[in-house]
Amino acid sequence: MKFKGRSIISIRDMDKASLLKIINTAEEVKKGKHKNCLKGKVISTLFFEPSTRTKFSFESATQYMGGEVIGFAGSEYTSVKKGESLADTIKTISGYCDVIVIRHPIEGAARLASEVTSVPVINAGDGANQHPTQTFLDLFTINELVSDLSRIKVGFLGDLKYGRTVHSLAYALALFKTPLCFISPKLLRMPVDLLDEISEMGSKTKEYEELEELEEKLDILYVTRIQKERFGDLQEYERVAGCYRLTPQIVHTLGENIKIMHPLPRVNEIAPDVDTMENAIYFEQAHNGIPVRQGILGLITGTIA
Repeated sequence: MKFKGRSIISIRDMDKASLLKIINTAEEVKKGKHKNCLKGKVISTLFFEPSTRTKFSFESATQYMGGEVIGFAGSEYTSVKKGESLADTIKTISGYCDVIVIRHPIEGAARLASEVTSVPVINAGDGANQHPTQTFLDLFTINELVSDLSRIKVGFLGDLKYGRTVHSLAYALALFKTPLCFISPKLLRMPVDLLDEISEMGSKTKEYEELEELEEKLDILYVTRIQKERFGDLQEYERVAGCYRLTPQIVHTLGENIKIMHPLPRVNEIAPDVDTMENAIYFEQAHNGIPVRQGILGLITGTIA
């Protein structure tokens, strides 16, 4: 896959070689290579939906590499408030920058954006659909721990129905045939079609409703919050809110070597006293967003080969 000038919309647009290229480029960046490779480039961050880590890490990544950032967080001060269509917003802003980074609550918004402009578009999350750059930094974080992604076992805990980070990462790990376990309430199970697809790709999968039911030791437990904003029915949310809470005692039962990841933000699914355990790597995971996104921006602008 050639990255220069290419939009990053879905993990499904990637193959195993492309993911390894991103991981290797991020490793180079983290070691201090490719400094100031974005000098003279302008990156536009269009966040129609709230974000902390993704927005700030894209902006930090750009500025650390010598680039400039324009954009907004919330569309209330833009012409969207006047009724401007997403397509027209993208067409206009594409004349002001070299790359557009977009987060939008509607699934497919990033794909639409990429179809109406020749400027590369990076999907920073579209509804419950995809969040590819989160997947890249998740893979990068795991790869720093192990040398072979096919030789580990990864579990996903929490909201597996609406969790776009889970959908993207599970699909990516399936490209490496990583064994996967899914732990969730019945109401928030992985979508059946995605689960079937992952199995067909060669990953062994198992589903559970409780952590206590696990039949195998995990190397990674990827925890997600129950996403209140994705529920159309508040009563359904209240039925599952707080159904899982990871404490130091529970972590100990999972094994001394297990690593706990979380895309953040968390609500109450991980107790704060887990943070000081060596098992907890979710803040390190979040900080890895900078070298990973620096690498992606360098690749698609062509300043990194």
